[in-house]
Amino acid sequence: MARILITSALPYINGIKHLGNLVGSQLPADLYARYMRQRGHEVMFICATDEHGTPAELAAAKTGEDVAEYCARMHDVQAELAEGFRLSFDHYGRSSSARNHALTQHFAGKLAENGFIEEVSEKQVYSHADGRFLPDRYIEGTCPNCGYDKARGDQCENCTKQLDPTDLINPRSAISGSTDLEVRETKHLYLRQSLLKDEIDRWIDSQTDWPILTTSIARKWLHDGDGLQDRGITRDLKWGVPVKKGDADWPGMEGKVFYVWFDAPIEYIAATAEWADANGKSDTDWERWWRTDKGGDDVRYVQFMGKDNVPFHTLSFPATIMGSREPWKLVDYIKSFNYLNYDGGQFSTSQGRGVFMDQALEILPADYWRWWLLSHAPENSDSEFTWENFQASVNKDLADVLGNFVSRVTKFCRSKFGEAVPEGGTFGPAEEALIADLTPRIRAYEAHMEAMEIRKAAGELRAIWVAGNEYLQSAAPWSAFKTAPETAAAQIRLALNLIRLYAVLSRPFIPDAAASMLAAMQTRDDRWPDDVPAALAALPSGHAFTVPDVLFHKITDEEREGWQEKFAGARV
Repeated sequence: MARILITSALPYINGIKHLGNLVGSQLPADLYARYMRQRGHEVMFICATDEHGTPAELAAAKTGEDVAEYCARMHDVQAELAEGFRLSFDHYGRSSSARNHALTQHFAGKLAENGFIEEVSEKQVYSHADGRFLPDRYIEGTCPNCGYDKARGDQCENCTKQLDPTDLINPRSAISGSTDLEVRETKHLYLRQSLLKDEIDRWIDSQTDWPILTTSIARKWLHDGDGLQDRGITRDLKWGVPVKKGDADWPGMEGKVFYVWFDAPIEYIAATAEWADANGKSDTDWERWWRTDKGGDDVRYVQFMGKDNVPFHTLSFPATIMGSREPWKLVDYIKSFNYLNYDGGQFSTSQGRGVFMDQALEILPADYWRWWLLSHAPENSDSEFTWENFQASVNKDLADVLGNFVSRVTKFCRSKFGEAVPEGGTFGPAEEALIADLTPRIRAYEAHMEAMEIRKAAGELRAIWVAGNEYLQSAAPWSAFKTAPETAAAQIRLALNLIRLYAVLSRPFIPDAAASMLAAMQTRDDRWPDDVPAALAALPSGHAFTVPDVLFHKITDEEREGWQEKFAGARV
């Protein structure tokens, strides 16, 4: 049994996330967590809401709420939606927690002790129209590298180049649109990442099994242009983790907070501590996941994120951990994703374009979305959501292949043999051939899941469903029953056991449907099919079952057209 720590990138607090956000981190992380639990491993699956920074303040101002109240409310909303999509977090924390305040201040103190923090007097953009210093991401302009006209002051989302606000051409306030900006001097703390460049470089070079997407982004930031730069980790804001050097005040830093990108990844650790607090456990219980001197040395730590988050998780967060010179656990594998686009354009939270998590669940249950998103995960390139493709995939894969198999088998058995696994007959060449075919397919499915090759895993799972349908069509128990009822009984006995097998294999992708299949088969036996012939005899003759409700309804053309029209414009 392995111990596996899984974190997915923290969703930001300012609003409900769209399906592109979901498939870029939380959903594939859940798939992996569910699978690893089913294989008997000890899993700690952690996520949290990312609650600090200007966007939270502005979102709260729009609703007329205090920022702390707004964040508390939106945390509950996001937690409820995560549950709606069956995301199986062991804990869903908050970056505004007392645990994260203390840990962030602790790391800053250790970094300062070790010479990795520098006080820098810098020039920062002040907006007269807004009456405030503007955080980097709230200054927009044209990227000097690629010419994209909506680049932010911290990073161009088009070419991913790290920027400073003063690099932008024709800068403007993203809050008011004002160009009445002034550069003023202020003092901030900088993480001296450049001093850790060689250490980080060697560490990344040692990760020979990481996805090319992950390592290529990291190396680009390390080596392009002037290479890895020191990074400001404080801001002139009120909402955030107050700047302290451990428990002590930090002279000259009064009234400042740590930059959200400094404290947010530390929340992975803090959220695990929150898990311990919420479950009446001690510090030892969470430290065994994160401290290599307290048991964390045998943990495999896997992170899931969209490609825009890769630089902070391959460079800045590792720099924080390395620079502390304390025995904290570094990530072992980073599974990164490209973007999911929406119907000819981009999903966009800020522009309200696409389908958002709450809207999706109002339309259809979670499994419909889980299956499409995971089977089309943007692993090796960007992928695109279209309503036509969604309809086709749901109707063909879920309704015609899996749902139809379950329905035909259970209804036929009920009509000819009653609601119990029939006895009589023996397996012949066709049954033996199916079992022989399923064994390597299941092993291949396992290999893809362990390697986090999500689309390949979905493809193999679908092939396993198809194999059962092809067997059923070829065996034709409805015809065999007329002349050889015992042969039909053996065929249906195998098919009913296939339903249980499908439930077990499919649970990481479609947990609700899997639960329905197991409930219909009236069994709690959800053992993984290490021995496929034995798994296909798990339900013996005489074992009672029920005919389940339709697992998946087909999407009609009228429904698809209606949804297409409804989500063609911006969310209101």
